[in-house]
Amino acid sequence: MSDYWNRQKRYWLAKVKRLKGTPNSVATGIACGVAVSFTPFVGAHFILAMSSAWILRGNVIAAALGTAFGNPWTFPFIWISVLYTGRKILGMGYDGITDVNFVTLFSDAFKALINLDFTAFWSDIWPILYPMIVGCVPYVLVSWWLSYIVIKNILEKRRKKIMKSEA
Repeated sequence: MSDYWNRQKRYWLAKVKRLKGTPNSVATGIACGVAVSFTPFVGAHFILAMSSAWILRGNVIAAALGTAFGNPWTFPFIWISVLYTGRKILGMGYDGITDVNFVTLFSDAFKALINLDFTAFWSDIWPILYPMIVGCVPYVLVSWWLSYIVIKNILEKRRKKIMKSEA
């Protein structure tokens, strides 16, 4: 199994290294994608990541790649962590956090949005979504900063190595 994860890491790093742009713009794009993965706005991650990267003058393609941080393996951990943190910040209880069916929650939220029927939204969805929105803020900030620093350092080291070999 470790070989699989090592191959995945090499694959994604190779993709990032091939992106056009400065280390700053690529790192900004990746950071936007990773950070947006912590928001509960499932289905809008690409749009949010790409638009935030565009606003911050980051690489928009890198932002799309960065959203891969949020995937079927990481989302359950992200959602429970974000909900728990939001409830803690808001001073709410923690009862039933692990009983929340996030698939149903996001499916119902999507249906309410499409049908413009917000009666169920306010009674069933908002009590869970609101703490998630509040709780995602620290994760968004920390994940943006960490991923930006890590990716920028990797790309700057690579750039120095390339310049050294050309000289």
